[in-house]
Amino acid sequence: TGTPERRNFQQTNPMKQLNQWMMCASSLMLALQLNAAEVAADALDPNLLKLTPPSAGQQYIEVNIRRNLIGLVARAAEAQEPEIAHLLREIRGVRVSVVGLDDRNRKDVLAQFARLREHLTSADWDSVATVRDGSENVNVFLKTEGEEAIAGLVVQVIDTEGEAILVSVIGNIRPEQIGLIGERFNLEPLKKIGQQMEHR
Repeated sequence: TGTPERRNFQQTNPMKQLNQWMMCASSLMLALQLNAAEVAADALDPNLLKLTPPSAGQQYIEVNIRRNLIGLVARAAEAQEPEIAHLLREIRGVRVSVVGLDDRNRKDVLAQFARLREHLTSADWDSVATVRDGSENVNVFLKTEGEEAIAGLVVQVIDTEGEAILVSVIGNIRPEQIGLIGERFNLEPLKKIGQQMEHR
């Protein structure tokens, strides 16, 4: 007969193992909550955010700032402006579209803005500000998660005689803070919207 094989079994502490499982479960729940907030805000159809361009020679700007660039700017601001750095770390993406309006695209852009407002309302976004100033109209929508967390922000600005601006921000940001994003990334449309939000 052969010699019986010996196997070494490492004893584990049941309480320690339970604590490890609880920590893993808590981390997973937090990750799922954060992902749910991001998905809720990022569920906008990209086609709703893309505006019809004007005729050649008219203004047409599209800016898409992703999370990695925002993180770089946040790290650069950490030492001198920790509050700004904290704000930037709450943001996962910024999209800005600016189009000049003319006879070719004015009707389409107005219809696109109307469809987007209907979509946001049906998707439980809250209309938090509506400003009418002459030919200029401003609409601000927020997507909230829970009582305090903000998952997204959409701002429409349209001057029927001049241009249309559409801004979409994914992350925890209040409307009055949008001007700070404009300052950090030198985006004039966001600076303009920030000024309007301060005086509304």
